[in-house]
Amino acid sequence: MEEAKSVKKPKDRKKRRRFRKESYSVYIYRVLKQVHPDAGVSSKAMSIMNSFVNDIFERIVSEASRLAKHNKRSTITSREIQTAVRLILPGELAKHAVSEGTKAVTKYTSSK
Repeated sequence: MEEAKSVKKPKDRKKRRRFRKESYSVYIYRVLKQVHPDAGVSSKAMSIMNSFVNDIFERIVSEASRLAKHNKRSTITSREIQTAVRLILPGELAKHAVSEGTKAVTKYTSSK
């Protein structure tokens, strides 16, 4: 009879996690395909769009934070976000953003 060979167990080492850069590129691409199914986007244009989205979100959040502090609140609610959007975005764009945001919040709360 053959003896069973001893199997060496690998040393318990921490696996290196791959560095993941978060971006909105997947979502930007999905919206592009909804609006223009035959259009593409270059990596440079995608990078610009990603920077744009990050910039707008940063502006909205900082304005919402100021509004909450001004009203002596410690929580940023959808109301602060909505007011911040109205203050930051011009005219018709703000109206569309508020209606889309309200629609998204309604969809989210009804799915719970």
